[in-house]
Amino acid sequence: MTALSAAQTAKRLTPPQGTSGVFFAVAILAVIIGGASLIGWLISGLVSAAFPAAPPYLILLITLPVMVVLLLLGVRLFPWIVSWYYLVPALVFLIAFTILPIVMTVNYAFTNYSGVNSGYGDVGVKTNVKLSSDRRSVTFAQLSGPADDLPTMLACAKPDCAGETVVLYDADGAVPLFARIQSVKGLTVTLATPVADSFKVTDGSRLNAIRRVGLANFREIFGRASEELLPVFVWTVIFAFSTVVLNALAGLLLGILLYNKRLKGRNIYRTLLFLPWAIPTVITIQMWVALLNQQFGVVNKTLGLLGISAVPWLTDPLWAKISVLLVNLWLGFPYMMTATISALSTISDDLYEAASIDGASRWQQIVNITLPLLRNSFTPILLSGFAFNFNNFGVIYLLTQGGPSVAGRTSTAGATDILLSWGYNTAFAASGGQNYALASAIALIVFFLTLAISLVNFRAAGVFEEAQR
Repeated sequence: MTALSAAQTAKRLTPPQGTSGVFFAVAILAVIIGGASLIGWLISGLVSAAFPAAPPYLILLITLPVMVVLLLLGVRLFPWIVSWYYLVPALVFLIAFTILPIVMTVNYAFTNYSGVNSGYGDVGVKTNVKLSSDRRSVTFAQLSGPADDLPTMLACAKPDCAGETVVLYDADGAVPLFARIQSVKGLTVTLATPVADSFKVTDGSRLNAIRRVGLANFREIFGRASEELLPVFVWTVIFAFSTVVLNALAGLLLGILLYNKRLKGRNIYRTLLFLPWAIPTVITIQMWVALLNQQFGVVNKTLGLLGISAVPWLTDPLWAKISVLLVNLWLGFPYMMTATISALSTISDDLYEAASIDGASRWQQIVNITLPLLRNSFTPILLSGFAFNFNNFGVIYLLTQGGPSVAGRTSTAGATDILLSWGYNTAFAASGGQNYALASAIALIVFFLTLAISLVNFRAAGVFEEAQR
């Protein structure tokens, strides 16, 4: 019996082995974190219902102690799990900053979430109300807006508003109360539960509810695909591909020239050419905005001295695209130059000496020795550069803000907008207010397009073949 008990104890202390053991441990930690978050959310919701002025960070104050208790309970049930607790901070950040945003993005893509339908009360129809003595009924002083009756003013889906929400305010109006409606009669709203005694109701309004709209956002995007989605996608691919090609050619040329050991002052040249990469991008791009100004920019002033008329670098759709490529070339070639110099240092000088003895010219050495040996080093750099520039939001936003505008498109899809900046503009700068739901739908489309392009890149780089070996 003692030997059997010792064997059971040893089994409880021994962690599961192999890949399945890793997944089992991570699953237990995920359950603990998710359970603590759920309990914290439920308790904070109950506390907020009783005390509407409770701070929003209350959920954290509840979740953290609950998580500690659950972690201690996990050690009692699975003693070996304690050796995996070092993953808890990583999993918390992974869930909070990666998994949760992805889940929310997918969810919002099928709703009408926007600056108007924000899930908050509509202050535009806010009006005085009177709470009954039993704190179950709220009577509106008058109808607000063009509505003919209270259900219309409250934007109820059903005539009796059963299950809908009315927003109640106190004198401060800082923290509203979202109360569930049981029924509506005339100007009186009967609530499902009484209002807490601590909340002094003075005003009421409707809730700009976030509702599910199915595939409406995707139908809107693909409905004008020929005007916005396809042109923006094509330009995104052209922008990423052209940037990689131009930066690679410039970096390769400069790298080969500066690697020449017979070049005097090459370290000075390297330092000067490295500066565009060392200076913060925000400063560099703002400098280019000033240089490319059509009226006062140094570039056009110089062209004027040569008898060339001013070029609309940032205001004409075609020239704006050229400007973006040129500025991105200025920002990116130092990286390619540095990568070329680093890769060249791995090539043995004996190869060049043997080629020189055989009578090969400098150009023949570059074509037959340098470029073939650089291919393996440059392939992953070029593929990662394409993936980066496919979502290179910074240079587009800082240089042109996605503009100039194009006839036939909405203001969120300018001539230089790539998919990511188009989604950003839709989310935060859409005409008439923010449109987070439509931007989430664009984000999902960008995700699948990026995934498809990444799979093609991986296949071209032979990643899958390498993994199968």
